[in-house]
Amino acid sequence: MDRGQDRQPSTDTAGGNISWTMALSRGLRCCQRVFSWIPVLIITSVVLWSYYAYVFELCLLVYLLVFHVCFVMFSWTYWKSIFTPPASPCKKFQLSYSDKQRYEMEERPDAQKQILVEIAKKLPIFTRAQSGAIRFCDRCQVLKPDRCHHCSVCETCVLKMDHHCPWVNNCVGFSNYKFFLLFLSYSMLYCIFIAATVFQYFLKFWSGDLPNRPAKFHVLFLMFVALMFFVSLMFLFGYHCWLVAKNRSTLEAFSAPVFLSGPDRNGFNVGIRKNLQQVFGEERRLWFIPVFTSQGNGHYFPLKNRSSESQNPLLANEDMWEESDDGSEEGSLGELF
Repeated sequence: MDRGQDRQPSTDTAGGNISWTMALSRGLRCCQRVFSWIPVLIITSVVLWSYYAYVFELCLLVYLLVFHVCFVMFSWTYWKSIFTPPASPCKKFQLSYSDKQRYEMEERPDAQKQILVEIAKKLPIFTRAQSGAIRFCDRCQVLKPDRCHHCSVCETCVLKMDHHCPWVNNCVGFSNYKFFLLFLSYSMLYCIFIAATVFQYFLKFWSGDLPNRPAKFHVLFLMFVALMFFVSLMFLFGYHCWLVAKNRSTLEAFSAPVFLSGPDRNGFNVGIRKNLQQVFGEERRLWFIPVFTSQGNGHYFPLKNRSSESQNPLLANEDMWEESDDGSEEGSLGELF
């Protein structure tokens, strides 16, 4: 009896330490979420200041119409890039209850890999881990579709993940990659328009012909900030244009996707025209508007080497993947496409 009473305080201490650790972890995650919005607030503040300086201080009436068009398109695409949720794998890529039990009960790594291989045969999965195993996320408990990766910041698997961008505080992937590209392009247009229209006043500032008003300082900073952002955006936008032309993500540019035949950086490259259509869709009139027009739903992507698809019996007939009205769970995965 005395021994049991002696052990009770140590148990309470251990429980208290665990609770304290969990509370600290939640607090750190909360702080991380708050601080992650700082880059977005910086961009928003700079843009709002540029709007005030251009419209109310300089008041260049001749250019205000075009300026507002650029401003609206920039704001729209920035909003869509920030608040479009990252797309995650659907339920068909999650382990069923029986498969999950079988996987967790199995202690041998080779046997676990074989279980995943059997499950993957029913899914359009062609990429592998560097070891050659089926790509499986232990945190989300899903088999990763091709081009899908786990984001440690968003704490979820993201379809066709490109990168996590702190300037939009969001993962750039299948659901918002078009919006991100348009955000970069309209940001460049916004910056170059401001720089071009303010340039004449910038020259007057240096020659001393500009009246000594607060607006002269806005001219100086508008020119400097617009050119600074334009140069940085130009390189970033050019890089992503190259990625789109090659049908690669940022992650795939650094680490080539692995197929059954081995690593191949051009595994998803099906030609510039089709590569563009995968991101922007087939209707060109909607290419420059931030509405979702990307092809597919991020779970399956055509391969450059069509012979890889024929190795999966479910893809022997490509039309099976394009049926969307069939509600059956087997034979055709109509929910995916």
